[in-house]
Amino acid sequence: MSQQIQQWQQKIDALTGEFKERFGDLPADELNRKPNAQTWSIAENMKHLISVNESYFPILEQMKQGRYKTSLMARVPFFVNFMGNTILKSVAPDRRKKMSTFPMWEPVTAAIEGDIVNDFAKHQGRLKEAIAGSENLLQAKAVISSPANRNIVYTLEKAFEIIVAHEERHLNQAIEAFDVIYHNQYKYDL
Repeated sequence: MSQQIQQWQQKIDALTGEFKERFGDLPADELNRKPNAQTWSIAENMKHLISVNESYFPILEQMKQGRYKTSLMARVPFFVNFMGNTILKSVAPDRRKKMSTFPMWEPVTAAIEGDIVNDFAKHQGRLKEAIAGSENLLQAKAVISSPANRNIVYTLEKAFEIIVAHEERHLNQAIEAFDVIYHNQYKYDL
């Protein structure tokens, strides 16, 4: 297994541990509590991450089977690099810029049922397996389209960087939501 894959997996483990440590003991109603109408709850942040990450799984499966077709934009290296770097910058963990998500990744409006923290931890295991199973695709410098828009293309390597950075961004958002609710302290505008 490549060192890069191990680094992503270690970061995923650290993020999973942080979510579990911070939010694992909260009851469902607290996980679903929103600081205000415009801000996602802790549960919505976790559900969003599961939705986004799982939307990559069919792409990875199709790639492994040799059935995946990218858009024509994937043949333009400058565009591939530009889009990948732009998306990565947009999901930066510092959250200096507020951004909207694609409708397909919006959290449900109703309270999220079940044990979302445990569901998230299980999902993270599947994510790590998906990344580990993509080593050949990474070595081939595979290019994919975003699950949300076929014309947004980037390398698979950049996709995994985006996924990990996006998770850290939403951990920070969940922490800030918790702080606003419980301590009325926040670092950034939510």
